[in-house]
Order: sequence, then structure tokens, then C-alpha cells
Amino acid sequence: MAVEFKKETKDEFETIAARYPVRRAALLPALWLAQREFGWISMDAMRAVAEMVGCSPAQVLETASFYTMYHKEKPGKYHLQVCQTIACLLNGSEEIKKTIEQKLGLKPGGVTPDGQFSYQPVECLAACHNGPCMRVNDEYHENLTPEGVGKLIDELKKKG
Repeated sequence: MAVEFKKETKDEFETIAARYPVRRAALLPALWLAQREFGWISMDAMRAVAEMVGCSPAQVLETASFYTMYHKEKPGKYHLQVCQTIACLLNGSEEIKKTIEQKLGLKPGGVTPDGQFSYQPVECLAACHNGPCMRVNDEYHENLTPEGVGKLIDELKKKG
């Protein structure tokens, strides 16, 4: 099923692309626009980005696949990303991951059956000074404890 950007999104992209000397250089912002509009970067969304940017779908795929910030599978309403690099690891990220896995019954890359939560360990979230850290959608949570993560999950469940 082909997807198409809204006119407003296309206009926003044109404003962004005008800042770059080469249109293809606006690929990363175009992927952000696609993710915002469609919720994730499906193959159809990648084709739409390729057409908008002026490159091949393969070039979009290789770029989107490199960055963990772009969802190549449909995430849950609340997408939990836990940093697993050394600073967070030394401060307890393994316990944070175990808490999420036990509380939600998820394995890395999984989505709950109701589509409310998805979970993914990721490389550095650039909050090494306050690890362990986790990003829920676009919101950072730092200095985490297993108890605090459990409470956060409960709050998100109540929100629905």
C-alpha cells in the first residue's frame, strides 16, 4: 500500500531542503518527517522519502537502517529504548532491561499484544552523566532504578 505525504509535510520538507546545497543531504530530516507523519518508516514510507529527496529507496533503507532513532517496524504507543553502552551498563542498565522484560513480558524488539509498549535496547543515548537512561518516545528518563521504571510503566499503562 503506497503512502503519500500530506501537502503540509511536503512544504515543510521544501523549506528544510532549501537549507542544504544538495537535496539528498536533507535525507535525515526527511526521515524524521516520515516517522512523524506515518508513525514508523515502512518500505512504502521509504519509497515516498526517496521520491521526495531524489535518491533511490535502497539509499533511504541503508540510511534508515543505520540509525536506531528511525523505527523500521511499527512501535508500540510507548516505545522504550534502554541504553546499553558502558556508562549505563556500569550504573545498572541490565537491571532496567530485566525489569522491562519481566513487567511487560517483552524480549528486545518486541511489542505487547495490545500495541501499547515496544522495547529496544540501543546504543548510546548521550546521557552518560546520568545513567542508566531510557527514552520513552522522545522523552528521556535518567538516573533510573528498577523500582522507578516499574512505576513509570504503571503510570503509562494508566494513561492508556
